[in-house]
Amino acid sequence: MRFEKDFKAVCLALWISSCAITTAEDLYMTRALKLMSETPLIDGHNDLPWQLRKQFNNELNKVDLNTLETTHTNIPKIKDGRLGAQFWSAYVPCDTQYKDAVRQTLEQIDVVHRMCQKYPETFMFAASSEDIMKAFSMKKTASLIGVEGGHSIDSSLGTLRTMYQLGVRYLTLTHSCTTPWADNWRVDEGTEPSEHNGLSPFGKQLIVEMNRLGMLIDLAHVTVAVMNQVLDISEAPVIFSHSSAYSVCQHKRNVPDDVLKKVKEKKGIVMVNFYNDYVTCSKTAKISDVADHFDHIKKVAGVDIIGFGGDYDGVTRLPEGLEDVSKVPNVVAELLRRGWTDLEVKAALGNNLLRVFRAVEAVRDSKVHSAIPDDVPIPYNEVVNPCRTSYGYHNAGAAHSLSTLALLLALTIWLLSH
Repeated sequence: MRFEKDFKAVCLALWISSCAITTAEDLYMTRALKLMSETPLIDGHNDLPWQLRKQFNNELNKVDLNTLETTHTNIPKIKDGRLGAQFWSAYVPCDTQYKDAVRQTLEQIDVVHRMCQKYPETFMFAASSEDIMKAFSMKKTASLIGVEGGHSIDSSLGTLRTMYQLGVRYLTLTHSCTTPWADNWRVDEGTEPSEHNGLSPFGKQLIVEMNRLGMLIDLAHVTVAVMNQVLDISEAPVIFSHSSAYSVCQHKRNVPDDVLKKVKEKKGIVMVNFYNDYVTCSKTAKISDVADHFDHIKKVAGVDIIGFGGDYDGVTRLPEGLEDVSKVPNVVAELLRRGWTDLEVKAALGNNLLRVFRAVEAVRDSKVHSAIPDDVPIPYNEVVNPCRTSYGYHNAGAAHSLSTLALLLALTIWLLSH
């Protein structure tokens, strides 16, 4: 009889303890959702447009984003995840470089615009910090465009400007391939040689032109040398749209502590990636592992440089409890559970990105009357390839003629000597 009473008492204590834990977790989630109703969650990188290409060849008329279940992102998941603003990635793979990268990128830009037109009750196209807040006040997801990979502009400042006019608001300088003007992160990994020791002279030209345009410079996917050079050159703050902390997971796609400190000096932002391989450097991860990156960045460089950059629909492995965009509030609740204040959480949710965006716009506005578009092209010998013509390069034809002449001369000398 006594054993039975003791057993019941233990069960009751466990039940009470369990209820207390559940109530505490519910309170964190309730508080998280309240903060997300007051400040827009702005995510730096989502590859849904690429999934629309891969799965449907951009035939958006054949897709219903209300019921689509083969992606991390759909409209119900967006609403459950309280997604206030999203930079949709206009990404095309590296094997399009020197081929049809510009056309394919334009098609990805087009599909984002059409997505907003097809679902106006959910999405509002946005091209400014003001647009983000306007969409948030209307309870719509502000939809911005980021081009992921410098190969998408084919080494052309005119193409960069045209994409800006179409609404592109950031350019990731490289993807996983080196461009004719910037080294990609695989150089640091040791799997590719450095071609530019960071940025070429044209790459530095491009940074200045992006400042003039008001386009955010995204340093995800570049080498540490490029990170440091851009941080030294750019007048405006920079972003890492989907990168995590190297000290927590030593993957070359992540950001080392010394660069985090420079980002702080520059008043930029690092938007934490959720991909398991960048979170734990392994196949598996948990929400707490993602929060460890937030905590580390906060410890090293302060809360003012932190944001969200989930990389949904661009990765194959996600942490337990973060399987799709609907689960992002779980990270917010975890940060609150760890003692983050409401102001710190709001900074990470969206206020940091809004500050960076406004600063980039301010640099642009300061140059309206003093700076003109840069129209000096990349040297032809840096981009010559079988798929590129030389129209406009007046010395390119001469260079070809001289090369041919030199070849004929060498052949003549060889013939005369034999």
